[in-house]
Amino acid sequence: MSHVEDELNSQPECWARAAAEAAEHGGALPRPGERVAIVGCGTSYFMAQSVAALREQAGQGDTDAFAASEFPHGRTYDRVVALTRSGTTTEVLDLLARLKGRTRTTALTADPHTPVMTAADEVVVLDYADERSVVQTRFATTALTLLRTHLGLHTEAVVADARKALGAELPQGLVECGQFTFLGRGWTVGLAHEAALKTREASQSWAESYPAMEYRHGPISVTTGGTATWMFGAAPAGLAQQVLETGALWVGDTGAAGAAGLALDPLADLVRAQRLAVAVAAARGLDPDRPRHLTRSVILAPSPTR
Repeated sequence: MSHVEDELNSQPECWARAAAEAAEHGGALPRPGERVAIVGCGTSYFMAQSVAALREQAGQGDTDAFAASEFPHGRTYDRVVALTRSGTTTEVLDLLARLKGRTRTTALTADPHTPVMTAADEVVVLDYADERSVVQTRFATTALTLLRTHLGLHTEAVVADARKALGAELPQGLVECGQFTFLGRGWTVGLAHEAALKTREASQSWAESYPAMEYRHGPISVTTGGTATWMFGAAPAGLAQQVLETGALWVGDTGAAGAAGLALDPLADLVRAQRLAVAVAAARGLDPDRPRHLTRSVILAPSPTR
């Protein structure tokens, strides 16, 4: 079993622990009414998008999400939350250094022996969710679960759904598809982006992601037989039928149960998408633990002007 497969299988236990311990970390996490920015790189950036949408929907305060390298320094925030599995990513550390003494910062990390421990004002360590794999799965979803619990939006049913997602068969014909499109609405747009990234990283597949309503404004034109469109959460009215009319495989809500007979919490459905990425890699003879051109952490050489 690959590292990534082993780690994605452990997510229900990691989520349950994060939910149980969330109250212990409450003092380091955003308070209601604070103006907050959540930052990360790659997978962590997509989790930041999901958390930002959830926090605003919950009425907790203005919340933005940015790639760490694109943080708008002209804006003022009460707190910046950085998601960084390795604690060594250059863009995150550079941003925290610039914010030091100006804006309160909190970092969520998996490794307590890295520079982020002193770069941020407050740190939440999720070392039980650390990973050996380059392709990130359980740290990202565990961090999202912690923050979702902090917002009062997590239930035990989410963990139960994750276990269902691990045990269920993938829809017939899905692994054989040559193109994958993932869609979301609200907080699940970040999940769609993450599913597409996992599919690209692990299996070198053509994978895209969009807000569901935007998919109709052009991208649906490349959907055809041999492709799959996967919706996280409830689909806009009529979208499933439009996709099916192209000849593509639809995965998601069709008005009753999902295509695999499942009605899962969207985060648990992301576990199925992670499994898909590993399955496609296996079908193509690829090792998901050795994604092309990628490393576990992006550490850039210092600029001559830095």
